Amino acid sequence: MIDLHTHIWQYPDHMDEAYASEVRASLGRSIDASEALCVTPEVHWGAYTASAAAHVVVQAFRSRHLGVDVPNEYVADYVRQHPDRLIGFAAVDPSDDDPAGELQQAVEGLGLKGLKLAPAYQNFHPMDPRIQPVYEMAQRLAVPVMFGKASPHIARVPLKYGHPELLEDVAVAYPELRMCVTHMGCPWQAETIALIRKHPNVYADLSGVHAHPWELYNTLRLALEYGVMHKILFGTDYPFFTAEQTISGLMRASELAQTARLPEIPRERIKEIIHHDSFVALGIRPGATDPCAPRPDDAVASA
Repeated sequence: MIDLHTHIWQYPDHMDEAYASEVRASLGRSIDASEALCVTPEVHWGAYTASAAAHVVVQAFRSRHLGVDVPNEYVADYVRQHPDRLIGFAAVDPSDDDPAGELQQAVEGLGLKGLKLAPAYQNFHPMDPRIQPVYEMAQRLAVPVMFGKASPHIARVPLKYGHPELLEDVAVAYPELRMCVTHMGCPWQAETIALIRKHPNVYADLSGVHAHPWELYNTLRLALEYGVMHKILFGTDYPFFTAEQTISGLMRASELAQTARLPEIPRERIKEIIHHDSFVALGIRPGATDPCAPRPDDAVASA
């Protein structure tokens, strides 16, 4: 099992008070905000030491718009301590002086394996001219891009930049770029399913969707009907949810169908998502973060 979507950060080192307050308000009483906002490498590793996840992706993130900066170096230092299990994803902001150069340094210099962007959180259109050199660099380096989708809870996050329909232009302009839409594109899951059905190198993860059981059932049922279950990847959005919570929530979708006599979602299909090899799907080369380490043959990595 691969957990494709986890975070480390510390308040106030990596976020300002305005953003931390917005996160606290969005979580309500469902999650301990003080714990969710202080996920050190030690806390993260403690959570995953006994986890069923064989590999875990840890994401950096930068948003000048929201006052958040989890540096690439911070993530790289952590994953370097546990190279057999952890994979690091870089982050850049399109308002940086040279975001494409930063990505190149993060991959070739720090050994990170992918890129995390969030157009709504970073306040840019996915085809903004400032970000297109970053796509070109990611495509040249053969690293995937994860697109964080819009949160409906934070007022400063413009929903218009989070719509998955906007990513179609990216997929068309950069056809070799591997892309993953987080949270199934919430709140536009149907559009995300249409997107991943059309474009062979575009996938989606279902991190966090289990928190809304009826929404999850409809998302999985629609994915079954459109034949894209194989394009859905496993992720948790830790620290907000654990792997165990996510798996349990996914299985309840199958139980809901049986209890309510709805069209079924076979447990076997859910298990396929949980054990999907996301690294093959996204072209990620796991292993040591040493940028000089030998890479597997491309044909084997994409088989």
